[in-house]
Amino acid sequence: QVQLVEPGGGLVQPGGSLRLSCVVSGSIFSINAMGWYRQAPGKQRELVAAITSGGSTNYADSVKGRFTISRDNAKNTVSLQMNSLKPEDTAVYVCNAEVLSQTGSAYLQWGQGTQVTVSS
Repeated sequence: QVQLVEPGGGLVQPGGSLRLSCVVSGSIFSINAMGWYRQAPGKQRELVAAITSGGSTNYADSVKGRFTISRDNAKNTVSLQMNSLKPEDTAVYVCNAEVLSQTGSAYLQWGQGTQVTVSS
């Protein structure tokens, strides 16, 4: 079974930085787009950043200039560098990957999520 594991969450002060990583494991033929979503208390899940297999990126307006998404196709990983963090960035961050299995099926796989708390 394909799994996404997301180390890197934690507590950080406003203005600080944090780096999230997502490691995809299992029987995988290829991974198309990968991304990070977040869900804050009282809010719906939103797309934070996404990256295609070719390296094209897309960011939510609220994080542009502060967050950077990157991927390592050889290692099936995607990372999110988060700088100048604000309290409103506090949320559960969830990794997502569009996976093409070796059996030919394509599907979206979600990680378990990791808590990011920005607070003094």
